[in-house]
Amino acid sequence: MNRNEWIAHAARLQSTDQPFALVTVLSAQAPTSGKAGDKAVVTRDGQIHGWIGGGCAQPAVVKTVRRALLDGQPRKIRISPSDESAERDLGDVLEFGMTCHSGGTLELFIDPITPSATLTVVGDSPVARALVGLAPRVGLRVAVIAQGALATDFPDAQRVLSNDDVSIVGAELSETPFVVVATQGRRDLQGLKAALALQPQGLWFVSSAKKASVLLNTLLSSGEDPEAVARIVAPAGESIGAQTPEEIALSVLTSVVAASRGRLPVPATSLKLDPPAIDTSANQTSSCCDGEQKNIETTAVALATTVKSSCCGG
Repeated sequence: MNRNEWIAHAARLQSTDQPFALVTVLSAQAPTSGKAGDKAVVTRDGQIHGWIGGGCAQPAVVKTVRRALLDGQPRKIRISPSDESAERDLGDVLEFGMTCHSGGTLELFIDPITPSATLTVVGDSPVARALVGLAPRVGLRVAVIAQGALATDFPDAQRVLSNDDVSIVGAELSETPFVVVATQGRRDLQGLKAALALQPQGLWFVSSAKKASVLLNTLLSSGEDPEAVARIVAPAGESIGAQTPEEIALSVLTSVVAASRGRLPVPATSLKLDPPAIDTSANQTSSCCDGEQKNIETTAVALATTVKSSCCGG
């Protein structure tokens, strides 16, 4: 067994954007075959490349690696002889009992290595283009979905999909945790359907509250999953008084970064599946589209809109 084989495997996994954890033996008390400084690359499916000790320690390591890859947080674990294989959280270390008769104690550090999250931008509007340019600056990879788009149109994107057909989008793109629809009047409904097909963790729609109300209800009428539609954040963007496409993109990217750090997006709207009816009362909302107060007529049909300050851009 080559104790340094983990190096080549780590390079291969990184080159193909596959997640793994680098596991390092911090200390070892005999009798144990693992020694301080030993390392291994461990993947989500339990493959171990390198050396961190014998088989008795591996179940606890693989279990902890899977947790670390889910939340991206490193962990320290201790594996020591015990009559039970129970796990105890001691604050700064997770302790696992080892029922093997070989004995010995290992302390290991588990460092998850995950590829940068991907932000998929739907549309080729000025806001979409600004967002594609800004996202890599905060460590996000970018994919673009825009009907008829060329790769040369978006030099900062890793993938450019020129067809927004739902079946094609679902087949071509995967592992897309965050999606922003910034179609701004061009194929809005189709863009939203394509975004829903990706089943992202977070989905933002750059639009006014009025447009969001109409289009999200149209999605419901066309048979889209109500729970998925209800998770769409619309209008998108933090309240920073944005006016230009670049400023609007920055406000939306702020929300995406927060989600990538564990603060899940909170939809600004709630849906009501009532028959269409028009509420002609005007509701005031502060909008950063042009920095002025806007009146919007809300349809009572779907979105009892929790009005917020929005960088709508649409």
